[in-house]
Amino acid sequence: MYNAASAKAEEFICHDEVMASLKYADDNKNNIQLIDSIIEKARLRKGLNHREASVLLACEIPEKIQEIYELAEQIKKDFYGNRIVMFAPLYLSNYCVNSCVYCPYHIKNKNITRKKLTQEEITKEVIALQDMGHKRLAIEAGEDPVNNPIEYILESIDTIYNIKHKNGAIRRVNVNIAATTVENYRRLKEAGIGTYILFQETYHKESYEKLHPMGPKHDYAYHTEAMDRAMEGGIDDVGLGVLFGLELYRYEYCALLMHAEHLEAVYGVGPHTISVPRIKHADDIDPGAFDNSISDEIFYKITALIRIAVPYTGMIISTRESEEVRERIIRLGVSQISGGSRTSVGGYTEEERPHDTEQFDVSDQRTLDEVVNWLMRNGYIPSFCTACYREGRTGDRFMALCKSGQIQNCCHPNALMTLKEYLMDYASEDTRRIGELLIQSELGNIPKENVRKICKENLENIQKGTRDFRF
Repeated sequence: MYNAASAKAEEFICHDEVMASLKYADDNKNNIQLIDSIIEKARLRKGLNHREASVLLACEIPEKIQEIYELAEQIKKDFYGNRIVMFAPLYLSNYCVNSCVYCPYHIKNKNITRKKLTQEEITKEVIALQDMGHKRLAIEAGEDPVNNPIEYILESIDTIYNIKHKNGAIRRVNVNIAATTVENYRRLKEAGIGTYILFQETYHKESYEKLHPMGPKHDYAYHTEAMDRAMEGGIDDVGLGVLFGLELYRYEYCALLMHAEHLEAVYGVGPHTISVPRIKHADDIDPGAFDNSISDEIFYKITALIRIAVPYTGMIISTRESEEVRERIIRLGVSQISGGSRTSVGGYTEEERPHDTEQFDVSDQRTLDEVVNWLMRNGYIPSFCTACYREGRTGDRFMALCKSGQIQNCCHPNALMTLKEYLMDYASEDTRRIGELLIQSELGNIPKENVRKICKENLENIQKGTRDFRF
């Protein structure tokens, strides 16, 4: 029985409700009157439910798909402007006791080199990331209670926050680790994490259990209910995601929205972010072995429809995707991207990109400076801002700011000030030149005159050597 407010995974992600929604979508995919009414509802910027959004995903009418793309671009501009938040993943350990068939970290893979960073090695990795200009990290680790206990994760977070090198500082650590207990989520919150991220991989229970044949991750309910335990532990910024290609994409899309609706129904706030990874090649993993892979066009459509269905939620794309795909998908809704990423344990201190401990092949291999330069040439403001986390604007407080439109008076100046820091401390000459021109042109887009005035003063002080201003 479907119940968005239920505490049970199989009730808030109800298989029968997903299948009924997909049938409804198939029955109405050419119903122009209904499609138009759903698009008009989406124009109100209040979002769509899983069944309405599924109709649009099933629709194959070219002019309606174009309307969806144009609306997604406009909603992205309305809520997130032209800012793109920058981050990097930091892989701490690839020891893992699970047997996920799509991940090279699976316990039966004897080809991959197993590695766990010491605190000294973490320090070197973080300094390398700081020297690129990063301020926000997402730490990653395999599930292994012996090698990667929660104490190791907490110690690593503490190490990261305490590394100060030149003008570098990691101001926010997001965490992508396995589902855990309420008590452990409470400890992560106390450690000062930003967002807790956990990919569902697939919401299809039968497929999920086949894809995770052994290990603690085999427990579908425990994994799917992790965000509820995180919320109970005080973490009000959580990030969802599925690995597209494992199961039929329309099933995953519908269930992903149901998970967002569940969080909204129970906690009054939906996911802070939604990630959209696709399965990619990696050691011992052939994406061709999974028969549900999706084309670029379907990928763009999914992204656009996530943006209009959950308009206030941040969207993340990683370096799994190529420059060409990332350029298109940013326009359609993505608000956060990684840059200069290495998906191997200890990869940032290696001169040559190592492959022996990678979780997946990196398609976009440009440096952070090249990505920043590219974004600015395309009219975007690369933002290294972490102010909302540090000012307590998380969960429903962030959503209220976003929905009211006041985000422009916080995030826009914060983006400009953190970009100025990057230009002063890390950028190449060409990137600095482009960035200074961009900052001057974007100052006029700060709505409030007093905020604009303070921002200009702060930019001048950054030029003189002071750091870390925020609204």
